[in-house]
Amino acid sequence: AKSENELPVTLYICAPTEFGSKQFRYSAGKPFMDAFLKENEGTDFKNIQTESTVFEKANLPFILPELRESEWGIELAKKNELPELIEEKDIKGVIHNHSTYSDGINSLREMAEYTKSLGYEYLVMSDHSKSAFYANGLKPERLYQQWEEIDALNNELASFKIFKSIESDILSDGSLDYEEDILKQFDLIIASVHSNLRMDLDKANARLLKAIENPYTTILGHPTGRLLLSREGYPIDHKLIIDACAANGVSMELNANPYRLDLDWTWIPYAREKGVLISVNPDEHSTGGIHDIHFGVLSARKGGLTKEGCLNAKTLSEFEQFLG
Repeated sequence: AKSENELPVTLYICAPTEFGSKQFRYSAGKPFMDAFLKENEGTDFKNIQTESTVFEKANLPFILPELRESEWGIELAKKNELPELIEEKDIKGVIHNHSTYSDGINSLREMAEYTKSLGYEYLVMSDHSKSAFYANGLKPERLYQQWEEIDALNNELASFKIFKSIESDILSDGSLDYEEDILKQFDLIIASVHSNLRMDLDKANARLLKAIENPYTTILGHPTGRLLLSREGYPIDHKLIIDACAANGVSMELNANPYRLDLDWTWIPYAREKGVLISVNPDEHSTGGIHDIHFGVLSARKGGLTKEGCLNAKTLSEFEQFLG
C-alpha cells in the first residue's frame, strides 16, 4: 500500500489479544531481535496483548522503539541505564542557517523573526564562506555588512540572539576559508567539506583532521558529505575523526536535513562515550527548513542521544558560556 504522499506502507493485521506481540515483533531491527530472543530462549512471547507485558516477561524495563535497533539497547536495559532520549522541545537554538546573503531564499531578518516566533532562544547564522562561489559565498565586505545587520537585529529582538557564524569550507589542504584575522571574529565556526568530494580514506581523514585541529573550528559539519539515495559520501575512519573531535573540543553535527542525517546515528554512542557533543542542525536554506530539526531529533534518538549530550539543547546563557 502507499500513503497519500506515496510512502510505501505495510499493514499487519492481528487479533487484539496478540497486538503486543506483533507490535514488538515489527518494531525491532534484526540485531536487536536476535539478541533479545537469545537472551530469552524458551520464553513464549506469542499472544501478548501489550508491548509492556513483553518486557515484563523478559524481566526488562520498557525499551523505547528507537532503541530496538542494536543489541546495546538490551545491555543498557539490563543495567537499568536506559537514557532519557532527547525530544524536539529540548532544542533551544537553531544552529547552521543560510540566508539570502549566500544561497538561502529568506532574508536574515525573516530567518531571525521566524526562529524567534517558534520559541527558540537563538539563531546561529552560518552562510557559506568565500570559496563557495557556487553558493554565493561571502567575500569579506559582505560579511561585514551581515555583521552590522546582525548587531542591529540583536538590539531590536533582544532576549533572542543571533550569533555570527559561517559554514567555512574545508579547503583541499584541510585549512579553513578566510584569513585568521577574520576567523577570530566569528562567535563560532562550522567547518564542512563541499568540494573535491572524490577522496580516498587517507585523503579524507587527513583533510578533516587538519580542520578539526584548527583552533577556530567549533563544529564539524556533515562529516561524510553523503546525500541519502543519491551520493555515498567520502569514506572516513569514524573512530579516528570522533577521537580527534574529542581531543580538540569540537562538536559534531547531526545534519537534520532528511537527505543527509549525517553524522549517522549509529556513531552517536561512540561519540558520546568520548564526550563529543552532538549538534542537531537543520542546515536550512529557508524558514521552513527549520522544521527539519524534527527528523534530526528522530535520528538522534535512535543513537540514544540525551538532552545533556546535545549542543543546541543548551539555553542561550549556557550556549554563551560554552562559547566563552
